[in-house]
Formats: sequence, C-alpha cells, structure tokens
Amino acid sequence: MATVTVPRWGLYIDGKWREGRRHLTVLHKYRQEVMAEVAEADEGLVDEAVQAAQRALEERPLSPYRRFEILRRAADLLAQRRDEFALTIAREAGKPLKYARVEVDRAVQTISLSGEEAKRIHGEQVPVEAAPGAEGRLAFTIRAPVGVVCAISPFNFPLNLVAHKVAPALAAGNAVVLKPATYTPLTSLLLAQLLEEAGLPPGYLNVVVGGGRTVGEALLRHPGIALYTFTGSPEVGERIKAATGLRRVILELGNNSPNIVAQDANLDQAAQLLARFAYLYAGQFCISVQRIYVEQPAYDAFLEKFVAAARAMKLGDPEEADTDIGPMISEDDARRVEAWVDEALQAGAKRALGGPRQGVLYPATVLTDVRPEMKVVCQEVFGPVASVVSCASFEEALEQANQTEYGLQAGVFTRNLDRALRAARTLRMGGVIVNDTSGFRVDLMPYGGIKRSGIGREGPRYAIEEMTDLRIVVLNSADGG
Repeated sequence: MATVTVPRWGLYIDGKWREGRRHLTVLHKYRQEVMAEVAEADEGLVDEAVQAAQRALEERPLSPYRRFEILRRAADLLAQRRDEFALTIAREAGKPLKYARVEVDRAVQTISLSGEEAKRIHGEQVPVEAAPGAEGRLAFTIRAPVGVVCAISPFNFPLNLVAHKVAPALAAGNAVVLKPATYTPLTSLLLAQLLEEAGLPPGYLNVVVGGGRTVGEALLRHPGIALYTFTGSPEVGERIKAATGLRRVILELGNNSPNIVAQDANLDQAAQLLARFAYLYAGQFCISVQRIYVEQPAYDAFLEKFVAAARAMKLGDPEEADTDIGPMISEDDARRVEAWVDEALQAGAKRALGGPRQGVLYPATVLTDVRPEMKVVCQEVFGPVASVVSCASFEEALEQANQTEYGLQAGVFTRNLDRALRAARTLRMGGVIVNDTSGFRVDLMPYGGIKRSGIGREGPRYAIEEMTDLRIVVLNSADGG
C-alpha cells in the first residue's frame, strides 16, 4: 500500500521559511483526515519574528505609494488564485465552497481598499494661532505608524479576517507578526507567499503558528509589540487587554445577534435572509443570526416561512457546490452545541426543526418557547441554532434585544421609517441593520461592537486610524516674530 505524503509547512519569519522543534497537524474538517503539518513556534521564534518586524521598519521604511503598489499587486494575485485559496478554506475550515469563494472575493476587496487608503492617510491644520500667546505659529497633525502590530486571527474567516488585520497595518506603514488560528493556518501561510510575490520586503509580515497558551502568551509578553488586534472570544479578549497594559488593542469579540421582525415587515424577505445568515457556515461567525424577536401578529406566518427556508439549507460536504452548512470546526464544538440545545429542550424549549448530530455535522435547528436565561439565548451559540420568540409589541422586541452583555450588530425588518429610526436610537449595538440581518457586513464599513463585543473598529479606513499615532507639529518662525 502506497504511503500518503502529508505536506509540511514552515513558519514565515523575516522572508524565510523556518522549521520548528515540533509540528501540529491540520485536519480536513469534513473528512477528519490530516491534510498538512505545520511547524510550531516557540518563544525564541516569536522573538525573532518581532525583531525582524522592528528591523524592517527601521531599515526599509515603505512610502505610502509603495505600500499601495504592493497591496494592489497582492489583490490582483489573490483574484488570480481564487480557486486555490477557496479550496484551502473549504478543506481546513470546513466552509462550504460557495461561501469560501465569497470570502476570497471579499479579501480581494479588503486588500485593495487598504492599498487605496494608504494614499489617503492625512492630518489636518490646527488653528493654534487662535490661542493667546500662539500668534504667528502654524500647526498641523500627521499620522505615524504605531510600529509592530500583533495580529491574532480566528478560524472562521481564515483569509478575510486576516486581511482585515494585515492589510490595514501594512497600509499604515507598520510591520506585522501574525498568529493564525491553529485550526486554519494554511491560508495565512499561502497569503504570506502571495505578499512576498507582490513585493513585500522581508520582515514586514511574519507568521508564527502555535497555541494561545504558548505562542499567544509569548506575544503578549513581548515588549516590542505596539498594538494587538484580535478576533475571538470575550474571555481571550479580556486576557489580552489585561496583559498588554497601556499598549493599544483592537478587540472584535462575541455576540448573540438579535434580529427583530415587525408585523409590517416583508416576511418572505425576512425569513429567507434570516435563515441564510443563521445557518450558512454552520452559524460559526459572530454576527450570525441567533435571536429572532417577532411581533405577535406576524409570528405564526413568519415561523412557518423561516422553518421552510431553514429546511432548504443543505448539510454536508463543503466541497460540494450546493452545500450551505458544512462541519463544525471540531467534533467537540458540535457536541457543545448539541448539549446546549438538549439543555434548552429539557428546560421547556421546543424544536421546530432539527435533528441529531452526525459527528462534526450539526443540522439547522429552530427553537421556540425559549427563555432569556437559556444558554442558546443569553450566550453565543456559534453554531447553526436560532431561536424565534413572540413579542407583544415592537417596543418589547427592542427591550428583549437589548437584554444582553454583547453589543455587536442587530437586524431590524420593518417598512416603517419611524420604527427603523427608533431601533437605530434604542439598540445598544455597534451596528443596526435595517431590512437586512445582523450578519450584514461589507468590508469598507466601520465594524465593531460595544460592551463584551469589543473595542475599536475594523474596515480599512477605520483600522488605519486605530493603527496610527496622531502627532501634532507646531511651527514657529526662527526669529520668534
């Protein structure tokens, strides 16, 4: 019997591929077979990566136009390699291929937008001469790179969320040390190859792979890092904030996305969109639809339409063209979702749609008769589970939507402008999306939350503001006149 050779990847540090003392395995998430081995970093390699980034900034600073050229070339190369990246995402993340292709297209946009923003970084004139004693002076602000950026990315968007951290950081003139999720490091390593081909000098991007307790903690301890940008759980976000002191952080954390369906809403539109964004990619993204509050007069009709739309979502192999719901990222995660649903059912919830777990696969599930204290309501499920709740009024729906420690995004379906504006003013969220779901995001918008959903904003223009220091320059005449 022939031996199957598993590809081996090194770490990308200072423009070179480096071996580690140990390797971790990357599984094909649907087949649960080893698809690659990747070198694992240690504290010494983390230090080398940070030092390489510091040297790059000191020895090879990039002009804004050069940053634009590199990122534009990278976006073009990524568009040409769309199928390769999409297939890698489908295999290592379990994301259905049709959505993996969308992720690649979005990453092309994210990188391209970041390149354009590199040419637009600017300050403004400050009228200091209007202050007594400052006559004759001229003042203006400039934006300077913060230095070395540590990017810690999640498994669920292994390309586009990496792009949302790396591309704006490079556009702002920083260098990056990237720690991708250990579930999905291959896409990041492919991106490092691509950026090198696009002309990025050595040291500007370094990729170190390893667990949070080892590589993650080494990064948090390193004094050479100026800013941390992280997407993941609130618990890890709190650890990063506590460990980094006065250094800057951008934290994109959890959510348990509320969505409101008013009685005047287009119920067909609402049901189709809400089902899609509750179950695509097995609900494994932080603005996935989780809580749906429906005004009572529309409840029965909406529930029927929503269940029908959810039932039409295909569960299975992510490499098949028509699959909507692929595997959970691990069987442990699938078991956790199963346990939360079982706990809710035992406490009185009802299942309008769903079925048994099939290993790493968990089917689209619709729950009714839930209560606010159930985990499927008050915590982040991060799985293909949505709860539909009847509300006596629109105001009650707003109140229940706000009963959460999270605050990332909410969706509201209504034809009434007054209700839409009331929701925008009332919902304590980073984003309120009208006649679309909490899952709506385009890559140029400011994206981020409040409360336990995080600190700071992503979107190239807004991330660049976070990743630069504002500096004021004041000019006085040499003769003091």
